[in-house]
Amino acid sequence: MNTESLLSWLIGIAILLAFLIPYIRGMKKREARTRLRLAETQATGQDKPLMQHPILNQSVCIGCGICVASCPEGDVLGLINGKATIIHGSHCVGHGLCAENCPVGAIEIGLGDISHREDIPKLSENFESNISGIYIIGELSGLALIRNAIEHGIKAIDHIHQHIGNAGDCEFDVGIVGAGPAGLSAALHARELGLRYVVIDQDNPGGTILQYPRRKLTLVQPVRLPLFGELNKLEYTKEELLDIWQEVIEKHKINLRTHHKLLGVDKNNGCFILKTSGNDILVKKVILSLGRRGTPRKLGVPGEEMGKVMYKLMDAETYRDKKILVVGGGDSAIEAAIGLAGQPGNQVTISYRKPHFFRLKARNETNIERAINEKKLTVLFNSNVKEIRSDKVVLEQDGKCIELDNDFVFIFAGGELPFPLLNSIGIAFGKKIETRE
Repeated sequence: MNTESLLSWLIGIAILLAFLIPYIRGMKKREARTRLRLAETQATGQDKPLMQHPILNQSVCIGCGICVASCPEGDVLGLINGKATIIHGSHCVGHGLCAENCPVGAIEIGLGDISHREDIPKLSENFESNISGIYIIGELSGLALIRNAIEHGIKAIDHIHQHIGNAGDCEFDVGIVGAGPAGLSAALHARELGLRYVVIDQDNPGGTILQYPRRKLTLVQPVRLPLFGELNKLEYTKEELLDIWQEVIEKHKINLRTHHKLLGVDKNNGCFILKTSGNDILVKKVILSLGRRGTPRKLGVPGEEMGKVMYKLMDAETYRDKKILVVGGGDSAIEAAIGLAGQPGNQVTISYRKPHFFRLKARNETNIERAINEKKLTVLFNSNVKEIRSDKVVLEQDGKCIELDNDFVFIFAGGELPFPLLNSIGIAFGKKIETRE
């Protein structure tokens, strides 16, 4: 090799190293941060997924990082030892963009092994439960997202339509419990197929969406809503979705009975009897789309019956120049607190019984940290509400009594989940759903 060729080789190697060394250093720094984040989530139990999540085939993974970058929730996945790894599993709500964008097909979205889960029912691929004729769709099935809810409703109705047979003395072919995205899509498809149906809900139509703060963006992903057409935007506001539900309900005269709470299900002479707070309804098949929030759980403290106490925030902009206490540390509480803190003159305090926030979505975690740092609101960890008065609230924190001036209290303490009702019906839990998305 002559001197000129050697010099060219050396220059080429120098250029390569000039780019390669900083890249390797950067990659190692990112991996160190990812390992630290994983250790943090493992310490708080937030590394484990709650519902559907990426199932990784690391023998196929090439470590390109596209899945990490494509996740809307931010830090569900990370790269460790050059392979995709679940870092913040509790943030995952199953958007599935990681699987869609993986160039080598190393990811699929599913529930994994749920054989010991007592909160996910045993269902067939058509969402029929262990009780023939009773179907469970939407969040209660273990799969979140509006797109999934709509697809569940369509699939369950298709199966019912194929196996309805003679409805006999039943008043309806199918009774749908819950008027959220899953229940309404089932009702629309039932009407589309000419089935006799009825929808009942203990509240107004909208389901979980009703609990969202004003103008909250909801990721839908393209999906067809029966009798309406494509929902082809990636994001809709709460108001846009509720307008769509109301439009289809009015246009197609959906048989909807609001403020009818399901109390139980019996069976007699080939008909299921939906026992409600209104009247009994006889149906051939049942679809339960109850959601996972349930009836708002109360604190059981003096003064909670006062009109200033609420369990959902409909419109943050109606509250200005107020002293507000938000009770709870989940996503709903954080979103409400941030929305209220953004209105002029409001003084917002969060009371949370635990030492720090758990299982928040990445966006909410970032927003609440920013709000705390910018002193837009105050957080009292390790605190509990002891009494609510007309102009104050009394809290206990680390054994000390705290009184705060107060105009409104918003309580986000979770819900009384529908599992006792499902148990009374005889629904079985704890076996993996057969299908994957």
